[in-house]
Amino acid sequence: MPLARAFTIGLLLSTLAGCDFLRGYADGESAAMREFAGSGTPAQLGAARFVFDDFGGLSTDTLETNALPWKLATTALVLANAPDAAPAPETLRRALLEFGFIYPDGILNWPLAQQPRFDKPLGIVSGTVGRDLPRIRLEVSNLGCAACHAGMTYGKDGQPSGKVWLGLPNTSLNLDGFVNAVYHAVKRVKSDPDKLLAAIPRLYPDTSSDELATIRKFVWPRLVRRIDELAASGDAPLPFSNGAAGSTNGVAALKFQFHLLSADAGASGSTSIPELGDRRLRSSLLYDGVYTSKGAARFAPHASDAVNDPGRLAHIVAFFTVPTMGMPPDRASRAIPQVEDVMRFMAGYTPPPFPGPVDRVRAARGAGVYAAQCAQCHGNYSQDTARPRLVSYPNRLVAQGELGTDATRWQAIDASLLQAIGRSALGKHIDAANTGGYVAPVLSGLWATAPYLHNGSVPTLWHLMHPEARPRRFWVGGHALDYARVGIAGRPDAQGAWAYAPDYRPWSSPVLYDTATPGRDNRGHEREFTALTEGDRDALLEFLKRL
Repeated sequence: MPLARAFTIGLLLSTLAGCDFLRGYADGESAAMREFAGSGTPAQLGAARFVFDDFGGLSTDTLETNALPWKLATTALVLANAPDAAPAPETLRRALLEFGFIYPDGILNWPLAQQPRFDKPLGIVSGTVGRDLPRIRLEVSNLGCAACHAGMTYGKDGQPSGKVWLGLPNTSLNLDGFVNAVYHAVKRVKSDPDKLLAAIPRLYPDTSSDELATIRKFVWPRLVRRIDELAASGDAPLPFSNGAAGSTNGVAALKFQFHLLSADAGASGSTSIPELGDRRLRSSLLYDGVYTSKGAARFAPHASDAVNDPGRLAHIVAFFTVPTMGMPPDRASRAIPQVEDVMRFMAGYTPPPFPGPVDRVRAARGAGVYAAQCAQCHGNYSQDTARPRLVSYPNRLVAQGELGTDATRWQAIDASLLQAIGRSALGKHIDAANTGGYVAPVLSGLWATAPYLHNGSVPTLWHLMHPEARPRRFWVGGHALDYARVGIAGRPDAQGAWAYAPDYRPWSSPVLYDTATPGRDNRGHEREFTALTEGDRDALLEFLKRL
């Protein structure tokens, strides 16, 4: 979604949809978004779109790619998890929390007076598609901006608070786990379709007889056939991996949309979901700067007081709905006005302040270390003692040979993908390129965004600054934060993996990140720290807490 790391639940969702005869047949719209249409300031409307808008992603076309017949899939999940219990919303809630979906206790930077209500996880946008010949009624769901880009906040003790901040990454979202769980749930319940269909209105009392008939007559038979085909051909519901919790695979997702995905896609191209602060200062978007505006300089410095058009990059962001929501490029171009509203909201965005203690003396020293060692790539910050602001950003590409981090992501941008982007309906708005490296990231909200590097391969900033100590394996998802090391709270276990404390109970199911997996190497960005004393590193870490 807007400014999201693109991903797809691709093959499984098209499997679950199974409605190829409906292509081009019917559109829906987010039911929750209707409440906010035409009200509030443009920025407030943008916040509502960030949380609830479908941007055109609810249709029988997106059912062929990413969208999901929500009631059918989630009821199967509930029955598989608790086959002998009556289907209940709390059972579903517990099941979805396991995969890092969030039911927030509140949104701390929500700009409207009344907090929104959530009957589905944050970022799941939903609406009914339907027509009369044949009579079709089906609730369709897709993933909006907030699924990836609304993250958990933390208390003074580093424990998850239950409240979220729009613009932070959801570092616990496990898309692969969710897809696999739904796939195997459907396999387990497919022998008793009557039980499944009877359970749907018990879990969702608003289900109409027309929707049940649509599921029974059109969706379920195709779903069963496709599940059987997948079971016979490897039993894998996805053609690629999104990586660990908090990661997505935008390159593979886009290739999937353009029918370019090769059989060896694997985990290649997986990247960590980013925080969204100060993105208006970017001259190109994504970790490797692959997209820029048509004819614009790809790597041009920007100053905060000179960038005054919040919608400047909306046409690029609209393109992200192609891999994230399964939108055809021509349909994605129609979402540019709605995306401009989101960009107006994000123009006023600031990340949550660091909730733990900060040693002001060490942070002041660290500001000098940052200015001398980091600013030339990561940008210049103001001298505000409470909260430095990014005042200029160089948009500097760091070539692979200089940086040394895992090259899989930028290498995945091949000629066939670039040609497909250029030929698409949004090709007139954007230029795409293989850049051969990564753009040094904006560091706003850094304390809340672990794990680090573009592929999320380092659990704490302390480990980033001590390359020799980076763990080969660590757990991510539902974690607490360590405010001393700044990142995932943990300790080495008997096997050397960075593991949670024995008495900590994560709010979602953790996933083991193995840096030996292709695309997840944790090397690189090492020379920058070799010249620093231990005192310099300690001071720099303290300064970075303030961003």
